[in-house]
Amino acid sequence: MSQSTKTQGKLSSFFDLLVQSLKGNEVDLTSITIKRAIILLAIPMMLEMAMESVFALVDLYFVGHLENSSHAIQTVGLTESVLTIIYSLAIGLSMAATAVVARRIGEKNPEAASKAGMQTIVIAVLINIIITILGLIYARDILLLMGASKETADHGATFTRIMMGGSIIIVLLFLINGIFRGAGNAAIAMRSLWIANIANIILCPVFINGFGPVPAFGLTGAAIATTIGRGLGVSYQIYNLFNGRNALKISISHFIPDLKQIKAIIKVAAPAIFQFVIASCSWVFLAELVATTGGDEGSAGYQTALRLMMFFLLPAWGLSNAAATLVGQNLGAGHIDRAEKSVYQTMKYIFVFMAIVTVLFLTCGHLFAAFFTSDEKVIEIASRALKILSLGFVIYGMGMVLTSAFNGAGDTWTPTKINVFAFWLFQIPLAYLLAKHFEMGPTGVFIAIPTAEVGIAVAAFILFKKGKWKKTIV
Repeated sequence: MSQSTKTQGKLSSFFDLLVQSLKGNEVDLTSITIKRAIILLAIPMMLEMAMESVFALVDLYFVGHLENSSHAIQTVGLTESVLTIIYSLAIGLSMAATAVVARRIGEKNPEAASKAGMQTIVIAVLINIIITILGLIYARDILLLMGASKETADHGATFTRIMMGGSIIIVLLFLINGIFRGAGNAAIAMRSLWIANIANIILCPVFINGFGPVPAFGLTGAAIATTIGRGLGVSYQIYNLFNGRNALKISISHFIPDLKQIKAIIKVAAPAIFQFVIASCSWVFLAELVATTGGDEGSAGYQTALRLMMFFLLPAWGLSNAAATLVGQNLGAGHIDRAEKSVYQTMKYIFVFMAIVTVLFLTCGHLFAAFFTSDEKVIEIASRALKILSLGFVIYGMGMVLTSAFNGAGDTWTPTKINVFAFWLFQIPLAYLLAKHFEMGPTGVFIAIPTAEVGIAVAAFILFKKGKWKKTIV
């Protein structure tokens, strides 16, 4: 009886914690237990990242059932591969925002945290104007450069043009969520992605297949729906920035460029952006390598596998982001040992999550791929890719936590250096060697990916133990 009462008490306590995490009540994360702090951050962060991955999957599902679906799937996949460079900008800036805002919140200085967050937005808008213009003008050329056939490039140019033209919305969605995460309010970040995705799920079939007065735009409709959905998410973020109900109290004066503040942010953001650009450019090269060695079907299978992989890995990334916030806030509060313990505790949770994902991919990969396309050749290639990629998931997940810890501390150079070596000096040469020299085609590329990711995790653990990140000043 006492054991039953104790179990019920634990379940009740967890349920209360779950509700609190979803509501987003502000808590001093540097004073409660580490497990409680991780759960409060991780649940909304995992749900947030799951929603980010849904964008690509929703697009993939609807366009995968269009006529000439292989061209449509390839266009979505190759465009997403190019957009990962924009995601790199967004993620790099959001990492800097999270690190600086978290450090200021840990120091109990919300005014400085608010100003730092807004200065990051100023930087993002200025940079993104150039990207938007280039995307609008060179959409078709970008697809051709990625290895798409002329037919696919002609078919998907408008889709790419809209997605690239709306890149500022992508950047703001990532960046403002990074600001909220740094402040410890992950629930707002989560809700903005839910709003964006619900809108996308509703609008995708409307704009792709047509409904009432809305004509059927086909592939282009997916881009229209996704851009509108993300725009609604950003609108919700902006409302919460200015409503005065959060730790961050935003005023118009915070948007006036402060060169000293901007330099300090760029010092953290530049290597963070470079860090993800390195990884993204590697994925772009691998996508091109698969397209040239595996043709349209090989490319479509690879892109399907990547979208499925990211659907499961982004929640794990959300979990790792909890470590970034806790490291930043605890360093700001002077609790160095607590920052380190937070990382190790998060690694335990991600080990379990990634082990479950590995089993799912090894046993159900074919079923997952079949949900998005009826092309048997595409399904076979996607299934093979999922099985190979999943072999390194557990170690990859722990590497994500360690990378997030470095970034949360503001030590963005360490994971950047790791990425340069692992992706450009190891993964790309290995993929090229296996795919072309040993004539393994796409399978060689699949093998190179988990091999490099394991190397990243091992290197990150060694450097984390050395502890240089503890002395980083932001």
